[in-house]
Amino acid sequence: MGKLYCLIGKSASGKDSIYKRIIELRPQLGRYVMYTTRPIREGEIPGVSYNYTDEAKIADYKAAGRLIESRTYDTVYGPWTYATIDDGQIELDKRNYLMPATLESYLSLRNYFGTDKVAAIYIELDDGVRLMRALTREMREENPKYKELCRRFIADSEDFSEEKLLEAGIGKRFVNDDLEACVDEIIDYCGL
Repeated sequence: MGKLYCLIGKSASGKDSIYKRIIELRPQLGRYVMYTTRPIREGEIPGVSYNYTDEAKIADYKAAGRLIESRTYDTVYGPWTYATIDDGQIELDKRNYLMPATLESYLSLRNYFGTDKVAAIYIELDDGVRLMRALTREMREENPKYKELCRRFIADSEDFSEEKLLEAGIGKRFVNDDLEACVDEIIDYCGL
């Protein structure tokens, strides 16, 4: 029986880099590609980075009873929805899975699949380092969205408050001040 490991952390904490490195080292892990209505960013690949969709399609999944969770952020560019759909990508009877997640999506996945089948991998990083990383990444975009970067950074303080982390049962933290060391610690701790 497999387990779904959710990589959770504030924006620019290194979740994507950690995810890519673990998948590189452990290619047998299953992957889940989340759905979003937000515009594609430079360098992202549809069906790999996200499944890019619209609100109507997400409503269709909900009507069909296949929507595990969704959340809509009121960004400075309008509403962006992110959703986890039961579309056959996750087959816990066959393997372990790794996926980036928010605290909300982790809780919904845990409720949907069961607490024994879903585990959190919480990534931490100094806020100053995160802000520099986020700014550097945004500066590479053809049309940088600095207001949205600031909105996300501020929202993370509330979204990942100690109270919310404790309520979710998240105690173990993985500090990403050295990517390879962090990846090694996660692989060892989870037995991947």
